[in-house]
Amino acid sequence: MSQPLLAVNDLRKHFLLGGGLLGRGARSLKAVDGVSFTLEKGETLSLVGESGCGKSTVARSLMRLFPPTSGQVVLGGQRIDDLSAGALRPLRRRIQMVFQDPFSSLNPRMRVRDILAEPIRNFGLARNRADLDGRLAALMERVGLPREALSRFPHEFSGGQRQRIGIARALAAEPDLIICDEAVSALDVSVKAQIVNLLQDLQRELDLALLFISHDLAIVEHMTHRVAVMYLGKIVEIGPRRAIFLAPKHPYTQALLSAVPVPEPDAGRTRIVLRGDVPSPINPPSGCRFHTRCPHAFARCRTEEPQLDKVGGDHFAACHLDGAAMPAQAA
Repeated sequence: MSQPLLAVNDLRKHFLLGGGLLGRGARSLKAVDGVSFTLEKGETLSLVGESGCGKSTVARSLMRLFPPTSGQVVLGGQRIDDLSAGALRPLRRRIQMVFQDPFSSLNPRMRVRDILAEPIRNFGLARNRADLDGRLAALMERVGLPREALSRFPHEFSGGQRQRIGIARALAAEPDLIICDEAVSALDVSVKAQIVNLLQDLQRELDLALLFISHDLAIVEHMTHRVAVMYLGKIVEIGPRRAIFLAPKHPYTQALLSAVPVPEPDAGRTRIVLRGDVPSPINPPSGCRFHTRCPHAFARCRTEEPQLDKVGGDHFAACHLDGAAMPAQAA
């Protein structure tokens, strides 16, 4: 088999918290604590989980906005996590990001033309002024905005239009992979659908890989190929969309899916209510990190950390229970 476009191996990002004199008593917040996955060209992998589980930290670590504490990030066969800033710079073109807030992520003092031209100039993608103008016009057409909008400022657009500009900026560098970090969560429902459809159209047209970070499982089910479920800095289940939504094996995944609104809430589906709060990533529980809230936890869960094991096909779950013995949550 050919190598994946992106391979993430045992990625960790720990934030050191200040201690006393000479750093005594300093503690570490384990935001991402051993995450591994692959992403193929033209594929969408969705990273889901509760707020604070580490999804956005994974994204920023891949982009090197946060330097990883340890682990490996391999892009197109080349390791990028240990590169110097200078060596990494030409490779940044291949991996771009669309942020959650389309207003704060765009420079309010720059016109759209300058926002989109910046990555084109930085990576030397335009031969001359005419080539640059043609690229800018093509970008606006691709994201469904008029060419005349190039002369306007971000505040003159709606939230959905600003997010289209953010997508155009990501496309300007001609990337292989786009990370969408909650890219539709701040938008109205109808606008969300438009942006999701736009991303899918662009993926088919340009053979883009998408890492789609979201807590909206209804959108994830609509657009993704595979799903990775995170809890307290770790992936607890990963697999094809159909396997995750129709036959989830981890109790946490089952609880997440049971909370998704459905047209007929009484149609044979039981809501799973988790007890307690999410533990602190500063001092995570021993053994399985989910055992403090899991309705199926037993003695082994409190002492031994489960590993991601195959439960069928390309479906993996980190749970000591036999997946077949747990009640699958119908989607």
